Amino acid sequence: MNDMLSRNFAEVHSGLTPTEAMDESNRCLFCYDAPCIKACPTGIDIPSFIRKIATGNLKGSARVIMEANPVGATCSRVCPTEQLCEGACVLNDASKPILIGMLQRYATDAAIRSGERLFAPGPGNGLKVAVIGSGPAGLSAARELARFGYAVTIYEAKEKPGGLDTYGIVSFRLPQDVSLWEADQLRTMGVEIRTGVRVGVDLPPEKLLAEHDAVVLAVGMGRVPALGIQGEQLKGVYDAIELIESTKTGIYAGDLDGARVVVIGAGNTAIDAATCAVRLGAENVKIAYRRTRSEMTAYDFEYRFAKEEGVEFRWLTAPKRIIGDESGKVTHLECVRMKLFPEAGKDGRAVPVPIEGSEFRMEVDAVIKAIGQTRLTGLIESYGLEHERGVVSIDPATYRTSHPKIYAAGDVVFGQGCGEATVVSAAQQGKLAAYAIHRELNQQSAETA
Repeated sequence: MNDMLSRNFAEVHSGLTPTEAMDESNRCLFCYDAPCIKACPTGIDIPSFIRKIATGNLKGSARVIMEANPVGATCSRVCPTEQLCEGACVLNDASKPILIGMLQRYATDAAIRSGERLFAPGPGNGLKVAVIGSGPAGLSAARELARFGYAVTIYEAKEKPGGLDTYGIVSFRLPQDVSLWEADQLRTMGVEIRTGVRVGVDLPPEKLLAEHDAVVLAVGMGRVPALGIQGEQLKGVYDAIELIESTKTGIYAGDLDGARVVVIGAGNTAIDAATCAVRLGAENVKIAYRRTRSEMTAYDFEYRFAKEEGVEFRWLTAPKRIIGDESGKVTHLECVRMKLFPEAGKDGRAVPVPIEGSEFRMEVDAVIKAIGQTRLTGLIESYGLEHERGVVSIDPATYRTSHPKIYAAGDVVFGQGCGEATVVSAAQQGKLAAYAIHRELNQQSAETA
């Protein structure tokens, strides 16, 4: 199985060759008032890093990228560049945009191969900060705080750092080595990363508050919630997050070889689960979604990729119950056809309603749930933080929570108007939280001096 995973889960797209990178970088107009910079949530100086590629300064190029985005190597592979930087490129009207994402990957791949440290820690200031979670928000906050001279410790529940980037994005889009290199960059700066530590289970939450001058909460989200329909307990029903994670750890959690698979949901995780199933040998893979393509939350490039992989889409289709045989194995998925209510719901999307009498069954061997993720309310409530169904309330200017020593960033605050649920947005939030902590602690030091 591991040989099959290694073979089938190798990166889909190869990087640019030196000649291709040089030719592409020389297409850039190096705009003075570059719209691509404004379109990047982390504000990478894109003309600058491309110019450095054109002049052969790959380390300098990688430094420009990683200076603005501490997870810039990951983002070179998973960012929706056609909607962000490349979508804003001035060459869109003349020819085709600069391949900014591929050039970013070219520079950061070179940095990964070199093994060099890109940034040094700042002079120690005697203050300590704890970061809970090592996903893009946590790594970004920790990196910036280390550069300011703080002693930073990251607490990560899993065996390896990186959060979603390490465990939740399929290897053929993002190999683990990339996100682990970003974490290693922090270690070279003196950041301590304590893995396998669950705050609230292995370590009392109040201990972190007592021993640190500030805490950054960057825990992300949990597993896929229940569908709330009959048959979810049957053998052959999978959690998309767990399935993807199992392929990244090499401990595969199911048997989809030759299977007929239906994925419930139409976000990026649903696409990843569907394309995972294809690579795991599924005979046929369908995505069932209760709305239409116009309302799906997956990026356009993800949708196109799934279609290229042979994934079929069943729009306006909602699961009603999962049916199994006497052995407890899934055999059918009963669905109902939907129609869209003309008035939009709270999220601005059309509301789907079932069509009476339109039930039908699909023969299936596996059902994969991919309808979002649960919120980790336990830790949030142990700190007594204000939240709305697991979305932590923050001051949008400072990312400070209702507790004066705790700041939050990433998925744990997504849903309160704080950016998009993307890796690059989480990275920017982590940076901003770090800056806010530095300002606050500096002010406190000045007041007590």
